[in-house]
Amino acid sequence: MAKGVQGFSWAVLLLFCALQELGSWATHTAVEGPGLGQPGDPALLAGGRVKRGWVWNQFFVVEEYTGTEPLYVGKIHSDSDEGDGSIKYTISGEGAGTIFLIDEITGDIHATERLDREQKTFYTLRAQARDRQTDQLLEPESEFIIKVQDINDSEPRFLEGPYIGSVAELSPIGTSVMQVMASDADDPTYGSSARVVYSVLEGEQHFTVDSKTGVIRTAVADLDRETQDRYEVVIRATDMAGQLGGLSGSTTVTIVVTDVNDNPPRFPQKMYQFSIVETAPVGTAIGRVKAEDSDVGENTDMTYQVKDEEGVEMFRVTTDSNTQEAVITVQKPLDYESKKVHTVVVEALNKFVDPRFVDLGTFRDQTIVRVSVLDVDEPPEFRPPSNLMEVQEDAHVGSVVGVVTALDPDTANHPVRYAIDRSTDTERIFDIDAKTGAIVTGKVLDRETAGWHNITVLAMEADNHSQVSRASLRIRILDVNDNPPELATPYEAAVCEDAKPGQLIQTISVVDRDEPQSGHHFYFTLAPEATNNHHFSLLDIQDNTAAVHTQRVGFNRQEQDVYLLPILVVDSGPPALSSTGTLTIRVCGCDSNGAIQSCNSTAYVVSATLSPGALIALLVCVLILVVLVLLILTLKRHHKSHLTAEDDEDMRDNVIKYNDEGGGEQDTEAYDMSALRSLYDFSEIKGGDGGGGPGEGGPGRNPASELHALPQWVQSPDLDFSVFRDYICRKVEQADEDLSVPPYDSFQTYAFEGSDSPVPSLSSINTWSSSSEQDFSYLGGWGPRFRQLAALYAGRRGEEDGEES
Repeated sequence: MAKGVQGFSWAVLLLFCALQELGSWATHTAVEGPGLGQPGDPALLAGGRVKRGWVWNQFFVVEEYTGTEPLYVGKIHSDSDEGDGSIKYTISGEGAGTIFLIDEITGDIHATERLDREQKTFYTLRAQARDRQTDQLLEPESEFIIKVQDINDSEPRFLEGPYIGSVAELSPIGTSVMQVMASDADDPTYGSSARVVYSVLEGEQHFTVDSKTGVIRTAVADLDRETQDRYEVVIRATDMAGQLGGLSGSTTVTIVVTDVNDNPPRFPQKMYQFSIVETAPVGTAIGRVKAEDSDVGENTDMTYQVKDEEGVEMFRVTTDSNTQEAVITVQKPLDYESKKVHTVVVEALNKFVDPRFVDLGTFRDQTIVRVSVLDVDEPPEFRPPSNLMEVQEDAHVGSVVGVVTALDPDTANHPVRYAIDRSTDTERIFDIDAKTGAIVTGKVLDRETAGWHNITVLAMEADNHSQVSRASLRIRILDVNDNPPELATPYEAAVCEDAKPGQLIQTISVVDRDEPQSGHHFYFTLAPEATNNHHFSLLDIQDNTAAVHTQRVGFNRQEQDVYLLPILVVDSGPPALSSTGTLTIRVCGCDSNGAIQSCNSTAYVVSATLSPGALIALLVCVLILVVLVLLILTLKRHHKSHLTAEDDEDMRDNVIKYNDEGGGEQDTEAYDMSALRSLYDFSEIKGGDGGGGPGEGGPGRNPASELHALPQWVQSPDLDFSVFRDYICRKVEQADEDLSVPPYDSFQTYAFEGSDSPVPSLSSINTWSSSSEQDFSYLGGWGPRFRQLAALYAGRRGEEDGEES
């Protein structure tokens, strides 16, 4: 077989070389196959080949050559070679001198090693022709390639194996299972060496494979998982498109048959018997029964129920989701004297039924459960009833905590067995000797995690575990010193720059997770790394606190604004444990009372960086601003001195000027007087005889000046205020009749003087004399509400006296 394949490969190689020869003629390049002509052949030159400096063939070498002699590859030749041996041929590059050797005289190249195209497809070399005498280059160095010719020497391989697929049982014929693929390392562009076809070697009675795609399909429709749940199928891949002489490889495919719900549940027994004592409480489990199902997974999930009336009344059936068992429990108290045996019909049915297989039968089954009620037997009793034990938290695993004892009151010699209710000790921190009742530690204890443990100990008869007594046991974990003390908080303190020696900065306290029986006692000292500290001192106050004091006069934030003071804290043990904490002390600016103003040193740093010239310029600017402000205030005050008397009274922003008496300095929005002013004829007042002399009320006076002088005009004795009174009365009636107006406690009027005012009028309307003749000093005695008014009139009086003088 191997010789036939090798002969076929050589024939294909010769054909390929002939094709390459024809191509070389078209490109005017001298190309020859092994054993076909020599360079410089007259027949070739006669065909019109252009003569070039180098003359050689396109080189090929067959892979996996097994001959004993070196394999001839080809010849390099220079057209200047006259055959007298004066030219020396050399090669360099990949494999030169090791894989490929050249005859220096003839230029023949031979391969001395067995080559593999799958490892390297071609080799690049360079040829040189030198004068043998002078060693000078006769031709330019030129590059050529030796290609490794492929043969069918690599069988197909399944690289992704092992393969595991699955298919549902009872699947129809032709159901796709999975796809396998094989790869061939041979050249896919050369012949059929890499064309692979697939076939089934083993398992063809149940599965088929597509010869081109490698897809595996079912060949039968009655695959039954309960009969055989997996198949080992051998798939073969053959190259050369399956022709004679092709190489092949195989792989084993494991096909798992998955389950469908095609089997109903079945009880292995038609009757089960259980017994229970009559004193069993409600909810006590009597026993378990289970229906078998040949299916797997969720197809075996089932539910149980009681079918007969008597069983429904006395017992309850639940399904254990983990084991798919029917758990029968007591639903009603039992009585041995009234009925000793109960019969219960239990039915099992699948939870998930596949409608495709309903015609296979009913997916349910029934069985009978007989429950025998036993006469009462008293459980063991614990003696003595002590329920407190103590153990050190550093006790080793397996240390004895204490011993519990229980006796059977019925038979003193009846053995008792002990256990711990794991629902009260889920972490299994404690164990108990089943025979002696000795409780031992099962894990390492930690009082800081759990200082107390409450467990329940069970005592039962050795031959009747249903007789159980329970006792609650409290175990106290005694503390040992296994936690070092720590600072209560990450302390931060502040110290003033002008602090004096001995000033208290911070009081330090610590916390310790341990709880020694004699109480905590801590010792404070500065850590060794702070021994050279000359800024602060630490005083142990002997009450588990320490005080930090200053040790120098004054601090400078510009030099150092934060100090870190390490403090070592040691507890009283045993053994004594310690830890180091750090107190952060910030240097702050304070006022004269010692209150902290700022702990930020930025402003001081900035001011320190200013030059003296900049500071002088800054002070000059501030001084100019102060002078400007004083000048503005002086001008404003001088301007006020020329104002009229009414302007002096109108210094407040919230004083509204009217030609009638106001309601007080607090009244700024009492009423809109524009309506009243519209009824008042100021032209008659200005033209009357009482308007003053020519200097005050002459026709040449400005109207604006007359309005400002209104507070000083003299009231006419025949002036009638009935017009204002009638107008205000009408407004009061309209307000009373209008329901949309909110109610007011009073209606304030200002058009005329009241008749019952206990205080004389301050208005100058009724005053014949000038304002300069009045004395307002009595306003100072009217209380704080008239203080500002008294100041205004007193100030005006003083200015008038100054003008007269």
